[in-house]
Amino acid sequence: MQYHTLGRTGLDVSALGFGGAPLGLAYYLADEDTADPAVEKRHMEAVERALALGVTYFDTAPGYGDGRSEALLGRILPKVRDRVVIASKCPHRGKPEGVTRSVEASLERLGVDCVDVMQFHGSEYSARDAENILEGGVLDALERLRDAGKLRFIGLTAEVPSGALERLLETGRFDVLQVCYNVCSQLSCDHTRECRGIAAVAKGQGMGLVSMRTPTSGFLQRLLALEFGADVATPERVTRLAVNYVLSTREIDVALVGMRGAREVELNCALVDDTAARYDLDALHDRYRDRKGKL
Repeated sequence: MQYHTLGRTGLDVSALGFGGAPLGLAYYLADEDTADPAVEKRHMEAVERALALGVTYFDTAPGYGDGRSEALLGRILPKVRDRVVIASKCPHRGKPEGVTRSVEASLERLGVDCVDVMQFHGSEYSARDAENILEGGVLDALERLRDAGKLRFIGLTAEVPSGALERLLETGRFDVLQVCYNVCSQLSCDHTRECRGIAAVAKGQGMGLVSMRTPTSGFLQRLLALEFGADVATPERVTRLAVNYVLSTREIDVALVGMRGAREVELNCALVDDTAARYDLDALHDRYRDRKGKL
């Protein structure tokens, strides 16, 4: 397993993170009922295997199955608390007291007194959202919880970059950005442009950067299977391509992957170790050729 420093937090984190959505969301990208004891057992085995192979970053949220994902991780992670980084989420809309209640409930489900990273759970941020976070007391509430020792660092998640998101990052009050970035959604870290998108804004603030939807949430797998056939574009081959693309992005500290079985964990961990497989993204995105026809 490879490890990175998560921005200015100083946290030592595995390059591969365990995404907790499949642990809680029923029928999410698979024909699985997360309330089924057999499914739950397989999910727990995946978490245990990830720990055995050196995964240290675990990301979850109350919205993943109405707390089911947090509760499952809460049965395992407290036993190894000194060697894992736990990240969860809370709402950014509404009142400050709602944030406090959400964080307290997450701590109870996770079975810990403090989480390492607490993130506002957002998709796209409007100007009104930014105003509520910064002026409505919502961010103040998280900072009070941090000062009280209930969390160590503050982050936020985003599906798309926006001016409001940039405004939030430039306050310097956030430590981690989790953003949608993958081979199909490259706007957040655009290697065709020198500015590198919202990733550059986050890195300029010293923030840690975590990718969400790393394997494209099944989109690329389905698309390539339709075009080339499932026997050629197998889920394992396409997922390897997608995960490797994000692992090849030097700005990304943690590539989050939702994993629901031990074999998925083993394949992804082996890919992290296969550093010779990395892509040269600048070369892949180079649009100009020299006179000899070489990139």
